[in-house]
Amino acid sequence: MIYLNVFLIAFIAFAISMVCGGGAGLLLIPILGHVLPASQVPAALSVGTSVSSLTKLYLFFQHINWRIVRHFLPLALLGVIVGAWLLSYLAPMYIELCMAIFLVCNLPYLFKKTTAPSADKPALSNHFLKFIGFLAGFISALTGAVGVLFNGVYLRYGLSKEEIIATRAANEIFLHIVKLGLYAYFGLFTLKALTIGILVAIAAVAATYLMKYVLPKISISLFSKVGYGAMVLSGVVLLNSAIIRIQEAHDPNVHIVRVSKGYDATLNWDDLIYTIEFKYGEGFEFERIIPFTELDASRQAYVNAQNIGAEKIVIEKVYSLKEIAYEAYYYKAGTQLIKKIQFN
Repeated sequence: MIYLNVFLIAFIAFAISMVCGGGAGLLLIPILGHVLPASQVPAALSVGTSVSSLTKLYLFFQHINWRIVRHFLPLALLGVIVGAWLLSYLAPMYIELCMAIFLVCNLPYLFKKTTAPSADKPALSNHFLKFIGFLAGFISALTGAVGVLFNGVYLRYGLSKEEIIATRAANEIFLHIVKLGLYAYFGLFTLKALTIGILVAIAAVAATYLMKYVLPKISISLFSKVGYGAMVLSGVVLLNSAIIRIQEAHDPNVHIVRVSKGYDATLNWDDLIYTIEFKYGEGFEFERIIPFTELDASRQAYVNAQNIGAEKIVIEKVYSLKEIAYEAYYYKAGTQLIKKIQFN
């Protein structure tokens, strides 16, 4: 049943991506995250999207803009190498969070009047295209998908919807091949990831052939609107996925309480506690709990000398606009505060 759901959702995602020029991978990231470990999702996506790119090349080869490919691809390959290397060290959920925020910020373009791409817009330089290539390769390696993230750049070059699909496919097929090799090298490619990837690939091929007959009937204005809509939708789905993963990994929570002359906001992150305190007339203070051993010898001696039989001592380092200071809290019976001191 899980595999059937993955197939159906992948089919719908790739059908939508044909209408808006991409976005299937971004839509599938949170879905695949439920059946695969986060670090294996990019590998499974790359299998599916590489087959999708091959199919698009076969159907739209004559529409490829080779000038863009020539400037985009070399640095994109370099970005893939850097991104795949970092993927073996970084948690993809933070990359997903940044991408989600960027995608959701495209919401205003949904309500902006659009026109067909034309030459009256300033031409983007080849250096800019190389930079975009590196960024696309880097993000693609970290997440397994870029999709509509850079469709605005293709539109700025005046490409038609068929040219966008074909040129993106030409750029991405090389990236996917390199990524698959790197994922395997860094141990991120498993049999289950391959199985899910093949399932996504079959859905992608079926959707691409079906939508080939729908694409000519869509105006460039609608193409652009649907593209921005897919970006926002992908961003919302991705944001929800990233927040859930961060919640599961770090169990963060925030508490805001009213105190004398101000407010205290406390953030718990893993076993760390951070506090921001605001008091009228005194401004903001940032506080974080530190281990007792982080104090130098003289401060440790001072804190121990002030102990009046406490069972636990909690040390906070306090950052304010005026100075950096310390606070020591002495507890008895676990949670009963019996004394508090401040020192520099």
